[in-house]
Amino acid sequence: MKKTLLLILMLMCGTMLLHAQVGGRSLKKVMELKMPKTVDDDMPGTRGASVAWHPLKKQYYASFAGNAEYPHAVFNATGKRVSADDLTTQVDTRGLWYNTVSKKISGNGYGSNGWFNYTLDAKTGIPAEYNIEFEGTNQPNDQSVGIFNPLTKEVLFLNGFDIVAYNAADAKEKENSKITLHWGRTKSQGIEEKKETEDDEQTGPEGYNNTSIIYNGVAGAEIGVLNTDSKLIELYNIKTGFLAQRLKLPSDAVVESSFNFAYANGIYWLFNIAERKWEGYK
Repeated sequence: MKKTLLLILMLMCGTMLLHAQVGGRSLKKVMELKMPKTVDDDMPGTRGASVAWHPLKKQYYASFAGNAEYPHAVFNATGKRVSADDLTTQVDTRGLWYNTVSKKISGNGYGSNGWFNYTLDAKTGIPAEYNIEFEGTNQPNDQSVGIFNPLTKEVLFLNGFDIVAYNAADAKEKENSKITLHWGRTKSQGIEEKKETEDDEQTGPEGYNNTSIIYNGVAGAEIGVLNTDSKLIELYNIKTGFLAQRLKLPSDAVVESSFNFAYANGIYWLFNIAERKWEGYK
C-alpha cells in the first residue's frame, strides 16, 4: 500500500514538474509598430511579412508580404515611425532579418525573387536601395519565410512538419540539416506516430501558423511556432525538436495561420491585419 502511494506521489510530482517546465508564462503587449497607409490607399498591403531589429542602428524594420510596391517601414527603439509614408519593400518580401556577419538587413523574397539586402542611409538608417545577393529559389517553397540563426550563420525555413537550414554565406541548403519538430510534444512524451498525407507534408499540422517560425536564441528553446488554436507561442529545442516551453498570449491577441508572426529585439510580434500594425509581446 505504501509503495503504491509512493508511486502515485512520484507520478504526480513528475507531472507537476513537466507542467512547470513547459507551462511557461503569460505574455503582455509592450509595443506597437503602426504601418503606413490605409486600406483605401493604392498598394497598401494586407499581411505582415516580418520584423527585424538592427542592433547598431537601434531601429526596427517591418515589411508587408505580397508585392514589391507594398509598404516598408522603419521605427526607432520606442516604436515611432521614422520613415516616409511612400517607402516600399522594393522586393516581394517574405523573410526579413539582421545578418550579424554582413551587418545588413537582409531577407528572402517570394519564390524565385532570391535573397536580398538593403543599403541603408548612413545617417538615417532608412533603406536607400536594395541588392539581390543570391538569385533564384533558395528556399523550400514559394511562400517560405526565412529567419536568421546567428550562432550557426544559417537561414532557417519552416517546410511542412520540418525546419530546413540554408547557409547564409551562399544560400545553399545544408545537407542533412532537416530538423523534425515534434509538434506539441515534450521529450518525455516521445515521438508520436504520425499519419502522413500529401497535405500534411506540404502544410504541416492543423492549428498552427504554417509559414512562419522564429529564432529567439534561448538555449534549449530556440525555435518558436505559433499555435493559433490555443493562442500560444510554443518554443522547441533546436537539436531535439521537442517542445520545451509554452508562452501564453492574451485572449485578445490576433493570430493568423500564415505570415504575421515574427521575433525581434526580445519581443514576439503579431501583425493585426485590421489595425495594420505589428503588436509586440514580451
